[in-house]
Amino acid sequence: MRVATWNVNSIRQREGHVARWLERVQPDVLFLQELKCEEAVFPAATFAALGYQAAVVGQKAYNGVAVLARTKFEVADRRLPGLAEDDAQARYIEVACGGMTMIGIYLPNGNSGGDAGYDYKLAWMALLRARAAALLAADVPFLIAGDFNVCPTDGDFAPGAISPDDALVRAPTRAQFRALEWLGLTDAVRALHPTGPVWTFWDYQAGAWPRDLGLRIDHVMLSPTLAERLVAATVDRDERGREQPSDHVPVVVELAD
Repeated sequence: MRVATWNVNSIRQREGHVARWLERVQPDVLFLQELKCEEAVFPAATFAALGYQAAVVGQKAYNGVAVLARTKFEVADRRLPGLAEDDAQARYIEVACGGMTMIGIYLPNGNSGGDAGYDYKLAWMALLRARAAALLAADVPFLIAGDFNVCPTDGDFAPGAISPDDALVRAPTRAQFRALEWLGLTDAVRALHPTGPVWTFWDYQAGAWPRDLGLRIDHVMLSPTLAERLVAATVDRDERGREQPSDHVPVVVELAD
């Protein structure tokens, strides 16, 4: 099974990019983030024509997540368990597919909103860890894929690509990411590519792409039973070089059947 994640930074602008990529790579499941649209205007028909069923958690102009799959799935949840009922941010989708639970996330950035914005990021991460712990306790095979907005180590960004006080690299942020790993989850990309630059994001500003000033902030985390099935993990950096690209590129993980 081939599972991918991609922050498309506006699905309405990148609809053609995603369609062409699906035809070329043909993943079984693709999680999307930062749709920037409500469900009613998500281009589901385009992807249905390619054989992909869609489930969307949308929000006008901001956030938004979706899953596209060419295998049958059922939506289990459209919000992170434990969030306040009045929290309207569209950042989470959970589906049952292929005998496992798959979670797509767009984790808060944490750089806006001052201390409250950063506290929201950490609280969101703590709830995500709680959900992972519950699935592990229930012995459910699962993965979490998406834009985590976390550089786990200093090896996950190019020198000079990010400020040392950025919310993506602060110590509490990394501690929350490590807490997921300490539960027993495996970072799929680093499991197979433990060293070296493997960027998934290049800012639009300051010539980040031509200078290769990238970050690795898009991840796929695997529960222990799925980690045993991991056979490949790649980053499709060529997508960043296309005309009018997203600032992120797809991450693709292949699991043995």
